[in-house]
Amino acid sequence: MSTSETADYIIIGSGSAGSALAWRLSEGRKYSVLVLEYGGTDIGPFIQMPAALSMPMNMKRYDWGYLAEPEPTLNNRRLVCPRGKVIGGSSSINGMIYVRGHAEDYAHWQESGAEGWGYADVLPYFRRMEHWHEGGHSAGFEDPGFRGTNGPLHITRGSRKNPLHHAFVAAAEQAGYVATPDYNGFRQEGFGPADMTVWKGQRWSAANAYLKPAIKKNGVRLIKGALVDRITFRDGRADGVVFTRGGHTITAHAKREVILSAGAINSPQILQRSGIGPGRVLQQAGVEVIQDRAGVGANLQDHLEVYFQVNCLQPITLNQHLNLFSKGLIGLRWLLTGGGLGSSNQFETLGFIRTDKGVSYPDLQFHFLPAAVRYDGKSAAKSHGFQMHIGPMRSKSRGHVHIRSDQANEAPEIRFNYMSHPDDWAEFRRCVRLAREILNQPAMDAFRGDEIQPGNHVTSDDAIDDFIREHAESAYHPCGTMRMGKANDPMAVVDPECRVIGVDGLRVADSSVFPRITNGNLNAPSIMVGEKASDHILGKTPLAPMNLTPFAPEDWQHQQR
Repeated sequence: MSTSETADYIIIGSGSAGSALAWRLSEGRKYSVLVLEYGGTDIGPFIQMPAALSMPMNMKRYDWGYLAEPEPTLNNRRLVCPRGKVIGGSSSINGMIYVRGHAEDYAHWQESGAEGWGYADVLPYFRRMEHWHEGGHSAGFEDPGFRGTNGPLHITRGSRKNPLHHAFVAAAEQAGYVATPDYNGFRQEGFGPADMTVWKGQRWSAANAYLKPAIKKNGVRLIKGALVDRITFRDGRADGVVFTRGGHTITAHAKREVILSAGAINSPQILQRSGIGPGRVLQQAGVEVIQDRAGVGANLQDHLEVYFQVNCLQPITLNQHLNLFSKGLIGLRWLLTGGGLGSSNQFETLGFIRTDKGVSYPDLQFHFLPAAVRYDGKSAAKSHGFQMHIGPMRSKSRGHVHIRSDQANEAPEIRFNYMSHPDDWAEFRRCVRLAREILNQPAMDAFRGDEIQPGNHVTSDDAIDDFIREHAESAYHPCGTMRMGKANDPMAVVDPECRVIGVDGLRVADSSVFPRITNGNLNAPSIMVGEKASDHILGKTPLAPMNLTPFAPEDWQHQQR
């Protein structure tokens, strides 16, 4: 086995951003690209069948198996932090829900120092990556240019045949909210059909969309089973990557650049092991400090949520299919035809609302599921039930990721500090009460039984807080640990072209560069970061800004006058 490798570009991680980078940097075969991935193949129904989404994130073969530190505000519970250990990274084990985020998210990025990452700047990259199949008159509206239809990432919608989906949206309208035909287009605020990264009944991960075509058509080289130890430097410039594979230590040399795309948990620890990070943390771990940069591993953010579960009065939910026999039939039909219940993630309705008129854009997300079940696959309803995943979008709490030693096989300290800001509690209480207000509308009368959780009796602030402490779970959206900002910002790690500040030849492109978490699920903005970063890396002029104006609520516009 060779103990050295060479390529123009070395990409660490084959996840959402890394796969996009692999395709874009290798277009035209002008440059050689090497992708290093610790995980293995994504072949098999556990990953490729959308309805099996809860399985790969609970399998050691596909998941890093990270466990966060005990959370004092959550009864000292240790929450799991699944991260993809497979080609495609977390895009191969996620829920396949496609949410770009809100235009105001990117306005905040720009205002916080990520110049050139405003909504008008990132919109053309979302369009470039998308192959959206749901626009036009058949969907009840015309797309005025917000969506892309020729990109490699196929985006579809489920059938929404279960009547609970339509009853839930009708109940939201009765509660005073609106229906939106496309939360990724002109108007995020409202309730409506969910986009998912599924194509022809198969999970359409970043590996399927970008990496596999890059290997087949553009000559990209992928090394699986590569556990990255550190990035090497010479005269202030990143010149390679040291990794182990099959018991051998291998050095890969980068003729042009190294790009770190290992995600919000793995990217900061690799950079810390390489000597760039908080000096005290590195010294305690036995790592020589090349550059003392406090922001590496800081600013950790996530979405926290609770499952609001209700017994269903009619036998129409997916709970009837949660037994082994039914699962077997669903899997068999999917294997034979690619269709049936196995072809959808079943999260076919989403909602985004503002919890108060004084809020400029949605700060609460709903995922609706016509079943009462946990991510670990355990059913909560004895017979039939449905649930909403509800949680605030912009918690002020921040955590960190710190290495414990210089060993690549030792898990880092992951401390989210969930619910550590006092505003988090008021926001979460509003989430629970607004969810209950929607469920109690007439449109749900034919379906709504007693609450499984929180329970009809959980109404006071103290009771809701106790429920949150005991039942809040991560939505698995870690980000922000190497945030983008101005070069003179002491807490920024990368500049607006994704270059690591203070060294040459090294960039970061994944969800760790987010200055602040975006509204909704993070797969879409992570891929977008890879797309946009590729143009910066290649020295291309960024795509021209698209100055389309998304929806803004009248009450907020009036307040600003």
